[in-house]
Amino acid sequence: LALGCGLALQLGLAMSCSIKQTTGSLRGRTSGGSCGFAGDGILLSGDEKVTMQNLNDRLASYLDKVRCLEQENADLECRIREWYAKQGPFCEPRDYSCYYKEIEDLQNQIVCATIDNNKIILNIDNSRMTADDFRVKYETELALRQSVEADINGLRQVLDQLTLCRSDLEAQLESLREELCCLKKNHEEEMCCLRKQSTGDVSVEVNACPGPDLRKILEEMRCQYETLIERNRKEVEDWYECKVSKFPQLRLSLAITQVTELRRQLQALEIDLQAQLSQRDNLESSLAETECRYNNHLAELQSQITCVEQQLADLRAEMECQNQEYKILLDVKCRLEQEIHTYRCLSFSLTDPFGLPGVMVVTCFLPCANCCHKENGHCNILPIFCQKGKHTESSRDTENL
Repeated sequence: LALGCGLALQLGLAMSCSIKQTTGSLRGRTSGGSCGFAGDGILLSGDEKVTMQNLNDRLASYLDKVRCLEQENADLECRIREWYAKQGPFCEPRDYSCYYKEIEDLQNQIVCATIDNNKIILNIDNSRMTADDFRVKYETELALRQSVEADINGLRQVLDQLTLCRSDLEAQLESLREELCCLKKNHEEEMCCLRKQSTGDVSVEVNACPGPDLRKILEEMRCQYETLIERNRKEVEDWYECKVSKFPQLRLSLAITQVTELRRQLQALEIDLQAQLSQRDNLESSLAETECRYNNHLAELQSQITCVEQQLADLRAEMECQNQEYKILLDVKCRLEQEIHTYRCLSFSLTDPFGLPGVMVVTCFLPCANCCHKENGHCNILPIFCQKGKHTESSRDTENL
């Protein structure tokens, strides 16, 4: 209890000293500010007069509060001193050294708990970052899997088309083989017919007078014609066999060439189709992204436009208010100028022509360019009467001025 009262006494003394120092500094600043204001010769307009009056009122209320706090602080100091004078000699300060070890242990526990908490937070952040990495990897792998499945589906379609093309080519090959068999069969039949025609005998008997041996002549002619026929037959057979042997191979090679060319064209078209599909997907994604980006940008611009319009409306309203205030202040200024002119006339009428004692002349800082009583740039027109060291102003409005 004695220790607590001693701490309270020290705290009260410190508060009293700080409040006194603050009050002294405020008073010094107030007096210095007023002297500087009077010495600089600054002219206050109507709104500045109101502002200074408000500041003076606030300063006066603050000084009143400070005086109340000083009085309460002095009462508290007196009570603390009285209690300490009564109870001080019988109280001994307690020894708190036995609690230092426990306090140190608790502080160490707090530090350890803080370190553990920071470690847990760091582990949580690391786990969150790892989870984010795994999520990104999963999304990447999922996109890759979907693209591979799309490629597989496209290749399956290509495989089906190639299977259909292969079946068509096999059917064409079977038809060509059947046609080749038919051609061979027709060729054999024609060859048999030609052989039968070439092996026929011709017997001619002529009842005439003996003459040259016609049989011999005919036999020679027949041999010549047979030789010629055989030679022509061989030539025709060779030509036919050559044509027949070349025709299926030519058609087969042409068919194989056409199939190869069609397959190449099919592969090229499939590749072009896949490229066009991928390009279409890329363009669609870029279009969607561009639309989303421009929609967001448009929304931002719309919000900015709305904000600017609101600010413009506020500025217009503020300008209207300032215009009204300016008109009011202009009216006040005109009235003040009229009052100042009246005060000048009154000051001229109140000036003591005999130089009576107790009359002071206050420097006027008003911008009266046409005034004829200027001294050092200012006009001395406002009289103040002195009584017993105190200044009494000639008018209540001069204090406000």
